[in-house]
Amino acid sequence: MKLVVTGTIGIDTVHTPRGTRAEVSGGSAAYFAAAASKLCPVRVVAAVGGDWPAEHRAILAALPGVCLAGLETRQNSRTFAWGGRYFEDVNRRETLFTEVGVLQEAPPIVPLSYQDSELIFLGNTHPAVQLGFIEQFPLRKLVVADTMDLWIRTAHGELSDLLRRVDGLIINDSEAGELTGFRNAITAGRKILELGPSFVVVKKGEHGAILIHNDGMAVVPAFPVDEVHVVDPTGAGDSFAGGFMGCLARLRRSDFAALQSAMGYGTVVASFALESFGLDRMRTLSTAEVESRLAHFQTLARVG
Repeated sequence: MKLVVTGTIGIDTVHTPRGTRAEVSGGSAAYFAAAASKLCPVRVVAAVGGDWPAEHRAILAALPGVCLAGLETRQNSRTFAWGGRYFEDVNRRETLFTEVGVLQEAPPIVPLSYQDSELIFLGNTHPAVQLGFIEQFPLRKLVVADTMDLWIRTAHGELSDLLRRVDGLIINDSEAGELTGFRNAITAGRKILELGPSFVVVKKGEHGAILIHNDGMAVVPAFPVDEVHVVDPTGAGDSFAGGFMGCLARLRRSDFAALQSAMGYGTVVASFALESFGLDRMRTLSTAEVESRLAHFQTLARVG
């Protein structure tokens, strides 16, 4: 199945207990595409400014299966940029700066060659922009979205409209609580199903993720990573989504059992993304490494 992602391409400056890196490749679409490419081809729809480093383009262009025909370069604009600092507890971070750049302009145009895409992932951006993309994929079979607390607070109406139009939502536990008013992830997930999607994945960081579906529920723990190997958590959530959707594209189905399998792939790919700043680890990661770690993960998570 043909997979496309819409989202941000960014320039990140990251401070973590393991070090600092300035102006590394980032953005939701970049991490998603890098992760999904380990499992299937993936198309990217995004926009960057004239200041986007040539080496960042080279990183994405070198990833097998990543198509950049939908990546617009706007020479007179600036690329989205973000800076953040992580604490010793890497689940906690503070944003140091955000430069929206091209995100305040009209969204990128979906190329005609992409309009036969069947699996659509709407990376985190304003829900009105996400809604605008949906109709541009007339052959869509599954639409999954990401969102964040900013849109829950400032664009609740548009987000509600979006939830009525998508098949799935990937969201972290604090955001699920803010959206629904329920702190318990399972209760919040079930409330989200009442808003429209047929499934929701609630991410709980180092405590794994929960799949809540109209046909049932499944849980997956986080892959156990030694603290010294957690270098930069920035792209973990987007990498989870890339592995998740890449698995569905490979399986060519999205039933409950397929979604359970996708949870495992998403978790494992995300565990690699933690190991470096930016896309450094993802650019060298092989499909064989993903499969090997998944097999190990399955032995660790076995019950009974």
